[in-house]
Amino acid sequence: MCYQRGLSMFVTILHNHDHALLEDDPGREARADVVNVAAAMADALSGGKRRVLVKPVDDVTSVADALGDAPDVVVNLCESLGADSRGESLVPAMLELAGLCFTGSSSLALALSLHKNKAKEILSSRGVPTPRAMVIERVEDLVTVDLAFPLIVKPTREDASMGIGFDSVVRDRASLGKAVSRVLRTFHQPALVEQYVEGREIYVPLLGNAGRRALPLTEIQFGAAFADKPKVLSYTAKWDTSSPECLDSPSRLADLPRGLQQRCIAVALDAFEALECRDYGRVDLRVDASGQPWVIDINPNCDLHPQAGYSRSAQAAGLSYQDLALHLIELAQERHHGHQARRLAGPNAARRAAAPHRDLLGRRGGLRARADRRRRPAE
Repeated sequence: MCYQRGLSMFVTILHNHDHALLEDDPGREARADVVNVAAAMADALSGGKRRVLVKPVDDVTSVADALGDAPDVVVNLCESLGADSRGESLVPAMLELAGLCFTGSSSLALALSLHKNKAKEILSSRGVPTPRAMVIERVEDLVTVDLAFPLIVKPTREDASMGIGFDSVVRDRASLGKAVSRVLRTFHQPALVEQYVEGREIYVPLLGNAGRRALPLTEIQFGAAFADKPKVLSYTAKWDTSSPECLDSPSRLADLPRGLQQRCIAVALDAFEALECRDYGRVDLRVDASGQPWVIDINPNCDLHPQAGYSRSAQAAGLSYQDLALHLIELAQERHHGHQARRLAGPNAARRAAAPHRDLLGRRGGLRARADRRRRPAE
């Protein structure tokens, strides 16, 4: 049965709790913030006949333990495990194998989006505009870089602006070498060297599956702290709320000409589809002087804090935070079970699969019996 508001359900909210595991974790602030998101989501979903449990996890075993109560639906807020961003895709993989209904993108989509070089290969093959880039695994490989300056250097598999600062944007070989060395040394992973697009930074929040739509677009407003520096939203700008970079880089609803807005939305939708993202997420764009949008990042597991950009865009579209939380659950259950309106007539008729919405993993043939347990609460 698809979720209808007011019906009894059991919701488990999973979130990573691994920000204190590493003494030298360069993403500690970002990992810690998800605790606040989980609390806000629990508050939004509590009430009525819903029973909500918040389950912090830090490794695969704790994820398995958290699912032992057989929830109707899982709200997946995990962005890492063991302070390693690669763990982000392990959680939905476990949920998929267990046959559970959960919010957000699949393990495949999260893995592809996290590994920026692989995401860019797919986008490029599908004709989605994204800046040219190369992966550098050793400092010695810098001689192979044949991209035109300016360039921006990032870790290949991090999000939340981890590893990005003013010195990530480079305009000569010496600066490139320093930036790549810093990524290799600090994050113990390859560096992505990407052509830097000068221009406006536009975020396109997307909601839904079949019938997917863009919520109101936002734009980063780079102020005085960026006057003589690259206009990039650094890790400091995102997570050090007292820093000049944070104070001088607010996001505002984007004021774009209609044609440019439509181009941004079209590019974002194509990118989301190319990586098979679903339910909700955000596509980050740079718009150059000619008005061409370029995909610089895809965030299918974007920040859902009530004060974060995605939630504020939803509010601008008329969705309160509680409405947004409930809608995410509806999307997950519609995908997982098929829409209730698609049921054939008769009390014992089988549900008809709604192809654009339904995840059939573990729901056909011999796998059916293994997944046939008491229904878990929806997200």
